[in-house]
Amino acid sequence: MIYPKIPLAQSIIEIFLAKGITSIIISPGSRNAPLTIGFVNNPAFHCYSIADERAAGFFALGIAQQTKQPVALVCTSGSALLNYYPAFAEAFYSQIPLIVISADRPQSKIDIGDGQTIRQENVFENHSVYNANLHEDVSTENDLKINEAINTAITQKGPVHINAPFEEPLYETTSELSITVNIVASVNATQPISIEDVSQFATIWNNSSKKIILVGVNEPNVINSNIINAFANDESVVVLTETTSNLHHNTFINTIDTIITPFTNADFENFRPEILVTFGGMVVSKRIKAFLRKYKPKHHWHIDSLRAYDTFGALTKHFKVDPNAFFDTFLPLTKAIESDYFQKFDVVKVLRNLKSNIYLDKIPFSDFKVFEKVMQCLPKNCQLQISNSSAIRYAQLIAIDPSVEVYCNRGTSGIDGSTSTAIGAAVANDKQTVFITGDIGFLYDSNALWNNYIPKNFKIILINNGGGGIFRILPGHEETPVFNTFFETSHCLTAEHLAKMYGFEYSIASDEISLATSLTAFYGQNEKPSILEIFTPTLKNNSILLQYFKELI
Repeated sequence: MIYPKIPLAQSIIEIFLAKGITSIIISPGSRNAPLTIGFVNNPAFHCYSIADERAAGFFALGIAQQTKQPVALVCTSGSALLNYYPAFAEAFYSQIPLIVISADRPQSKIDIGDGQTIRQENVFENHSVYNANLHEDVSTENDLKINEAINTAITQKGPVHINAPFEEPLYETTSELSITVNIVASVNATQPISIEDVSQFATIWNNSSKKIILVGVNEPNVINSNIINAFANDESVVVLTETTSNLHHNTFINTIDTIITPFTNADFENFRPEILVTFGGMVVSKRIKAFLRKYKPKHHWHIDSLRAYDTFGALTKHFKVDPNAFFDTFLPLTKAIESDYFQKFDVVKVLRNLKSNIYLDKIPFSDFKVFEKVMQCLPKNCQLQISNSSAIRYAQLIAIDPSVEVYCNRGTSGIDGSTSTAIGAAVANDKQTVFITGDIGFLYDSNALWNNYIPKNFKIILINNGGGGIFRILPGHEETPVFNTFFETSHCLTAEHLAKMYGFEYSIASDEISLATSLTAFYGQNEKPSILEIFTPTLKNNSILLQYFKELI
């Protein structure tokens, strides 16, 4: 076996091996050479070379998203480290375990004018669940910090930073380890929940006739079926889900904006819940946030073993426990109560679905029409990755097959690494992965395609409307040079040459007929990863979407 000669690098590598952290994403550099040598020369590690650190960070995020295990990122010193920050922040808010290992120069070389030196220690402090600032020499203290970083990433489900200073020479190797390491086991601090913990809340529940359960970003297939059925059979409960909730039942409302956007003030007051129960991550719908912030529930309970955000300014209780554990204890204490709350919501749902179908049948080719057709044609049991901005918001308006698993970077809701995340996710699972994105997000993260690990069956559906279409929907839209240049970012670029450069199959569609034909061919081709670029009319998309909400009444 080949090892780096620097003892600190040996310690890091051996502790990672002992802790079972074997997915290593390396961005080429010199100062991190000792780590690169050690990881790459040990067959126990699965190493990936991604040159662009920003893309590498999101690629690692995609793998960790799928495996639920920490993924390590390794970079050289200097500004390379800062390029991880967007993915690092996303991991923090999406509760995904990432471990950044940054090579550094010794402290004596910092702030004296050497190249590629910045103040690397604690650089992610605002979004890191643990920072390990190591010393050059091997020590028990260093070992304990490395252990603590890995353990914290696992137990706190978040990103950690290990900063490791190395002095030259950096490339020397040895066939023998010169160190022994200390290993500290990870301890899960999650506490069980008891009947005593929830009995008083069950009393409140049993005396309330209007309850909303709102589910944010949620892993597929994690909520027990008996809990789902209990929700569905309670006539005082309305369950609101999103595309990213990955929670399905025919009684649940999965197109929230379609239901509540046409509400009058009287409707909002009538449907104000007495109890709001939330679990899962971030919620996409701005309209449900506005509704619950203005028409606050008396009680808001959030269920999450780690964190609770007071999204609606009404949080009254955080149950620090897994949702299944909570409901398994809580639901047996509840009883049926006479209520027409679900029935009233369901009447609205039926009407809205009817109006929605009528409208979709008559609209011309546009972003909205494309999402309708694309979502209907997704392969069963596939994984769908969606980029942010317009793409995820359109997806909320279209029902999706329950067999499709849906993911989106909703932690910070940025467009910066959606493609890289989708590719990482595709690498880490065996499902057919489809990625739907807009043109600005795709172009912004085009270095994601500079990747030698993309599966042959990876599919990108790129909806190109010539700019940031979401800005046409938001208040302040004017057809002026300032708007077109600085908000919408108008352009005439396509993905054709990028596809050719990176070895993707490429096809286009620009109307319903060509879209239907292209989608059939698109899913039938699995010799190379593929891009289907769909061109939609820039000037019509916003009016078609805005008119939709007017015709739902």
